[in-house]
Amino acid sequence: MRLRLTIIALLSLCTTLSAQQTVDYTTWVDPFIGTADYSATHPGAVVPHGMMAAVPFNVTGSELNRYDKDNRWWSTPYDIRNKYSVGFAHGALSGVGCPELGAIITMATTGTAEADRTLRGSTYCDEVATPGYYATTYDTFAIRAETTATERASVERYTFTEGGEANIIVDLGTALSNESGAMLRHVSDTEVEGMRMLGTFCYTNQAVFPVYFVARISQPAKEIDCWKLMPEMTGIEAAWSGDSGEYKIYKSYSREMMGDDIGAIFRLGEVEPGTVVEVKVGISYVSMENARKNLEAEVGTATFDDVLATAQQKWNDALGRIRVTGGTEQERTIFYTALYHALLHPNIISDINGEYPAMESGAVGTADYDRYTVFSLWDTYRNLHQLLTLVYPERQIDMLRSMVDMSREWGWLPRWELYGRETFTMEGDPAIPVIVDSYLKGLRDFDVEAAYVAMLRSATTPGQNNTIRPDIDPYIEHGYIPVGLFAQDMSGDNSVSHALEYYVADNAIATFAREMGDEATALEMERRAAGWRNYYSAADGAMRPIGADGEFIAEFDPTAGANFSNTIGFHEGSSWNYTFFVPHDIEGLIEVMGGTKSFTERLQWVFDNGHYDPTNEPDIAYPYLFSRIKGEGWRTQRIVRDLLDENYSTSPDGLPGNDDTGTMSAWAVFSMMGIYPDCPGEPYYTITTPRFERVEIDTQHGTIVIATQGRGDYIKPGGITLGGRRIEGLRISHDELLKAKELKLKLY
Repeated sequence: MRLRLTIIALLSLCTTLSAQQTVDYTTWVDPFIGTADYSATHPGAVVPHGMMAAVPFNVTGSELNRYDKDNRWWSTPYDIRNKYSVGFAHGALSGVGCPELGAIITMATTGTAEADRTLRGSTYCDEVATPGYYATTYDTFAIRAETTATERASVERYTFTEGGEANIIVDLGTALSNESGAMLRHVSDTEVEGMRMLGTFCYTNQAVFPVYFVARISQPAKEIDCWKLMPEMTGIEAAWSGDSGEYKIYKSYSREMMGDDIGAIFRLGEVEPGTVVEVKVGISYVSMENARKNLEAEVGTATFDDVLATAQQKWNDALGRIRVTGGTEQERTIFYTALYHALLHPNIISDINGEYPAMESGAVGTADYDRYTVFSLWDTYRNLHQLLTLVYPERQIDMLRSMVDMSREWGWLPRWELYGRETFTMEGDPAIPVIVDSYLKGLRDFDVEAAYVAMLRSATTPGQNNTIRPDIDPYIEHGYIPVGLFAQDMSGDNSVSHALEYYVADNAIATFAREMGDEATALEMERRAAGWRNYYSAADGAMRPIGADGEFIAEFDPTAGANFSNTIGFHEGSSWNYTFFVPHDIEGLIEVMGGTKSFTERLQWVFDNGHYDPTNEPDIAYPYLFSRIKGEGWRTQRIVRDLLDENYSTSPDGLPGNDDTGTMSAWAVFSMMGIYPDCPGEPYYTITTPRFERVEIDTQHGTIVIATQGRGDYIKPGGITLGGRRIEGLRISHDELLKAKELKLKLY
């Protein structure tokens, strides 16, 4: 009997696994979500955390298109409202607020091949995008253009439906980057290679870096020509003049070409209707040799369909680590698209041989793990890395190793790192809470001692020698930063914003120091982390900047700075966007605000009067703060529900503004699952009402389940069980959740 039961159990398990594997989670992903309203995502072909993203480039001007990248702040190569494409860019960012990458453009054309991007492009129709795949039809040329990708390479397939004089264009002049300068070399009648300069992200620094490439076509060209924009009309001068300049064509040129606006034309001659040409592109941020190695290793002789099938499987495996039951079709699309966007950055920067550009130097490093880049940490330290730690720990471990190795290479942990360069965008010391949070959740296979040394370096080095915290001196001495001491990028004084971020980081150091047996440092960092009280003005009920004399500044409007306008003391936000940003000491904030009733009323007032901004990172955890107050958790559940309904949809503007490399998407993923990491650097989740009847999450310690009983928008008081045990309150630890395996919520 026991044997029979065992066989039945095994058959049942196999049936469950088989059913799980047959589900195609990519069908609930719509890459066009977030491609309008400055959400800055794209529908291009990419695999999870891939270096390569092959993205349609349509933010360039023409007589058919009123949008022009040279005259508007575009931070992605694609906007769904535009209808004039100049081909595919290779390497692109998703959900950033400044233009960068979007270079190495390839396109198929027929007839006379134009060097000028405003003349050679085309309107297009019949767009399709799924994870790992994008396709459209160029109206002007009757060409079906498709693309797919591996981690470090891409394959394009062009079908010349009506035949004609066929061309493949490789354009190194067009890009989103604020930098210019490129080199192109003719290798053979099927291949070119070269590099393009990128960088100067957000116009705030001189951090530049190269991207190298190899482009190979599937049939020999009858002729390969090169072009260059003549010197008298290059760069900014050409953009200001409104004139595309004078392009010079170099016929059958077979050596190196250098310049700011250069490219190559593969002239294939007359082709029959239905002719298919594939273009394979490999990239590297180390060398052309590595770009070729990446292409050979990941694509080689594989066909377009081979590469596409692999890309789709990688996405299905990644998305399938979280399985939801119930909810509407629209809710599943919102959820899985958000999860998709959360798995784009950080992305791999190391080549197939392990080489990568070392941090802030010209050196080449070699790693025995996947080295990562695009650490937009001011954004992602709040929730995205917590999602990776929970569901994708093997990737998060490599990201921790990447950050710690960066500190070895240039002395500091990153703040907003981009392809081996620190951009110094935004503020704080956000790598610290990420590392501590992951460590406390059991991810410890990295150099913990080196991480601790790097944390203490930025937390203790005097300001004149402190790259990450240049305004640290008064912070240490007085517990706050006065106005006028330090200006951050183009936004002026951000003294309160800086200090509030440092308090969170130092609270995390205190926890880590205690784990390391360093009690003296733990006590000192706890003292520092309490310094936020200096900024709290009881008269205003808000955080108020402090002048050089140690007094609150005289003129103060807590609503100033909203909608990312500038105001003294705060970066891209108002005082109301920052006042409740003390996640490590909500109890203390409740105390200074006069108790739970006053705290609740003031926080509710922020929402009722439109001072909460769902697009702004410092306040995105505000809805969850109500759950810290006994009997007020229903407010969290109602507000989270309303915010999801109001800000997330299946339309192109279905994200609340800039996705910030997946941060806004991660907010939706957690909120729809019913748990949210409420304080960076602390291993806890606040519980809210899930959007699904059942959520299964694969973790390194097995599968955990979040399930609901009954219907309704609210959790019944006393209706929460964790591993079958009834619990009070709406906050649980990471370890409690993983050990219990099941969180059940009774709804009403």
